[in-house]
Amino acid sequence: MISRRFLLFQGLFLLASCAASQSNNSEKLGKLVIGAVAYGEGGRSLDQYQRFVQYLETRMKTLIEVEPAYNEVKAVEQIQRQAWSLVFAPPGLAAIAIAQAKYLPLYPLQGVDNLTAVLVVLKSNPIQTIPEVTGKIVALGQPGSATGYYVPLYELYGTTPSEVRIAPTPKTVLEWVAKGEVAVGALAKDELDRYRSEFSSTEFRVLKTSRRIPSGSVLVSPQVERNQQRLIQQAMNEAIPAIAQEVGYIPNTLPPDYKTLITFIEKVKPIEARINRKPAPLYE
Repeated sequence: MISRRFLLFQGLFLLASCAASQSNNSEKLGKLVIGAVAYGEGGRSLDQYQRFVQYLETRMKTLIEVEPAYNEVKAVEQIQRQAWSLVFAPPGLAAIAIAQAKYLPLYPLQGVDNLTAVLVVLKSNPIQTIPEVTGKIVALGQPGSATGYYVPLYELYGTTPSEVRIAPTPKTVLEWVAKGEVAVGALAKDELDRYRSEFSSTEFRVLKTSRRIPSGSVLVSPQVERNQQRLIQQAMNEAIPAIAQEVGYIPNTLPPDYKTLITFIEKVKPIEARINRKPAPLYE
């Protein structure tokens, strides 16, 4: 016969176990990690997130950390692992986060209204059309970048460059074009405008301009519990304008539509492995 004392002890043990389990789950859900690309070309300084983190910690009563990635490749790894709770992502990373890691876009990031990618050559270069890129050396940006990598690959689809080089920054792309180390370089139009003056003795020509690319977004991980997602959105909507401005998001605004950009990424995905070949056939 089972004693009442044993049943009482068993009940208390189960309650304690449930409480401990809930506490552990709370700790797992409690800490939020904000991910961002923090390299020099358009990336934000960690100091710019300080007031936002303090504000969000106060509102959420939760520990928050900022984890920078110094290039898009590292950022893609973290996104695919769903290691970041919130991501301040440029458009290429935002599209990957949505399509490959089920992140939910919350707000658009401030940025260029008409963001486009360009393929750039020297003004004296005889290349006039995309098919003429076949047999020439091409410079792309980091994998994960919409303007430096995915959209230019889409524009170059069907060509066979003699070599494809990956540049660490957009400025490096222009340096390689200016020195004649590559014939064609890919970067954002606003980056070309920003750095052009640093190459005063060099005249560049735009070979191809892409269609408009959506801005970046703030996205939330599917690992973040829905109630927390709601609290995060409420806090970010109610942040003072100066805080939202510092980290670069636009509160109370719908995020961009990434369907077309996701299609571009899926289109070029089968040829990515071929860019390391010499020559590099950019087609299936």
